[in-house]
Amino acid sequence: MKYRKLGKTGLDVSVLSFGASSLGSLFRETNEEESIRTVHTAVDLGINLIDVSPYYGLTKAETVLGKAIAQLDRDRFILTTKAGRYGDAEFDFSKERIIRSVDESLKRLHTDYIDILYLHDIEFAAFDEVVEGAFPALDALKQSGKIRYFGVSGLPLSVFEKSLAVKELDSVLSYCHYALNDTSLLDIVPLLEQHEVGLVNASPLSMGLLSTRPAASWHPAPADIQRVCKEAAEYCASQGADIAKLAVQYATANERIPTTLVSTASPENIRKNIAWTDEPMDAGLLQEVLDILKPIHNKSWISGRPEYNEKTCV
Repeated sequence: MKYRKLGKTGLDVSVLSFGASSLGSLFRETNEEESIRTVHTAVDLGINLIDVSPYYGLTKAETVLGKAIAQLDRDRFILTTKAGRYGDAEFDFSKERIIRSVDESLKRLHTDYIDILYLHDIEFAAFDEVVEGAFPALDALKQSGKIRYFGVSGLPLSVFEKSLAVKELDSVLSYCHYALNDTSLLDIVPLLEQHEVGLVNASPLSMGLLSTRPAASWHPAPADIQRVCKEAAEYCASQGADIAKLAVQYATANERIPTTLVSTASPENIRKNIAWTDEPMDAGLLQEVLDILKPIHNKSWISGRPEYNEKTCV
């Protein structure tokens, strides 16, 4: 496993990180014992950053993860969770709720501190609410020692630009913007580097689009994006290759992207993902897949309020 610096935090993070959303049965009904074994396998094989949220499985993911990490030495992993989103349409970025959310997460996770706290999907809130309520909460939580570092997460890249214009952040978590079909995250990397902000990239499979299986019914991507991504996945399969392997290798190869999150509740799957990062990428297949995906390159979908989506291409 390779490791890279996460901005000014100074933390050395594994190029592949563990996203615990699957432990909340988001993609399939999961077995708790298997989920715990998956977390232990990830850490034993070198992954040292674990990300979760109270939103995933409506606290189930945090609860199961808490049982898993209670059996591990705390200094073996970097723990990140989120606050502000608690349901499909339940958001609260007030100072009081953010602080209370962290206290609740600490209990579920059986720990007394969070390494990095992210405000979860802030594009669903008025930016003034985030600035006036959530940002001061982050400062208070950091001062209290309940969190070591903080940042924001969201889909529109403007989330990070707007936030950094008014608040120094330690890290940001972006998803679906550095994958085979969308590399628009690179547009804001210079800004993040200028501020020495750590960067966590999530969803190298575009939340399941880069797969021969049908996308989840809740997936917000327009039909053309879903169709072309499936075409690319099926082409890989016809060549005897797995597009998931190519996607993970592609995401983790870029040294300007410190770490990429993958989520699974299967020990076998996490072993495969970790092994892929050490194997050479098939450059010929990569170019063929990128050519297939070219018609939808950097196309995304609207998330949250209009004020955050001015640059979104759909």
